[in-house]
Amino acid sequence: MALVVVMGVSGSGKTTVGVALAERMGVPFADADDFHSPGNVAKMRSGEPLTDVDRRPWLLTIGTWLAEHDGAGAVVTCSALKRVYRDTLREAAPTVTFLHLHGDRDIVRKRVGAREGHFMPESLVDSQYADLEPLGPDERGTVIDLALPVDVIVDRFLE
Repeated sequence: MALVVVMGVSGSGKTTVGVALAERMGVPFADADDFHSPGNVAKMRSGEPLTDVDRRPWLLTIGTWLAEHDGAGAVVTCSALKRVYRDTLREAAPTVTFLHLHGDRDIVRKRVGAREGHFMPESLVDSQYADLEPLGPDERGTVIDLALPVDVIVDRFLE
């Protein structure tokens, strides 16, 4: 069974798509937001972007979770914006496949702005796009438009 990371900027629909994909695949789901340290959450809540140093322990924890589910399959969300972040996940779980939800920045801003109670403010959307490195041709994964309906995204990925 597959290990899948649903990746993209905040507000791209990772959690919604990840839950639907995990249900369809019949595998466990985890949201990377739940793996952040209290310090990282406080930093983002204050409007300060995380650094690579901030993200490293978080990525290692997500990688460990993926490795624990190798063979049985699982879906996890993770921004995985930079190749080095995806490399960290692949070190722990070499068979991982990425589903990159990509699309219009204005749609993402509206989604993030409409969320209540989430620690990620709309002001950090631009920093996420600035950090985003698309999947390379040698990276196992698929890029799908985040504006599509969830069922269409899941269908396309599973094809």
